[in-house]
Formats: sequence, C-alpha cells, structure tokens
Amino acid sequence: MKRFNNFQKVPDLLQGLLNICLFFLAIALSVLLISETWYIVQFVYKNVVNKGESYYEMLGELLIFFMYFEFIALIIKYFKSNFHFPLRYFIYIGITAVIRLIIIDHKEAVSTFWWALTILAMTVALFIASKRHAVQEHEEVK
Repeated sequence: MKRFNNFQKVPDLLQGLLNICLFFLAIALSVLLISETWYIVQFVYKNVVNKGESYYEMLGELLIFFMYFEFIALIIKYFKSNFHFPLRYFIYIGITAVIRLIIIDHKEAVSTFWWALTILAMTVALFIASKRHAVQEHEEVK
C-alpha cells in the first residue's frame, strides 16, 4: 500500500517540473520579445534614414513579435486558469504563424491557396471552440 502512495506523488512532481520549465520558458520568451522589439526599432530607424522599402521583412518581424507575445500570454493564461492551456490560444498562434508564412513565402499561388484554406479551417475551429466555451460558461452559470 505504501508503494501506491508514492505513485500518487508522481503527477504532482511532474506538474511542478512542468511549472518550473514553463516559468523559465516565459522568461526566455520575454528576453526574446525585448530583443525583437529592439530589432524592430533599429529596423524602422534604418529604413527611415535610408528610405528602404522592405515592407515584407518588417511585417514578418512584427508577426514574430506577436508570436512571442502570444506564447507569453498563453503561459500566463496557463497559470491563471489552474494549469490548463486553452485551445483558443493555440489556434491564435497557428493562425499567426501561417499568416507569417504566407507573407514571407508567397511565390507559388497554389501553396498560398492551401495555406489560406488552413487559416479558414483554423478560423472555423476557433469559432467552434468559442461556441463550446460559451455553452460551458452558460451551463456553469445555471
């Protein structure tokens, strides 16, 4: 019976390890977010001074910035919602990543079409997840 009690502590230990790793990941992402912000400021300054027209690169950097931001927000939401990752946040991150991919690599129309369909599928999934979440909240109120 004592052996069984030791196994009950394993999920708590793993949850603690996961929380510590996510904390350090959030710190690393915050550092990268600050460095990306600095890069964007330098990029804008360089293009204002030199009259550069690299809009696609700038847009790609902004989307990377928002991806860091979304991952940090996901980790914050994880800790605030009692150690649960909401599906909606993963879908947001996926949509942002695919949009960045389309902006960076849009040479072939067929692949851009498939990526656009991917965004449509993720948007439908987001709609379904939001409806389900709203129904669950409505049932909890009753």
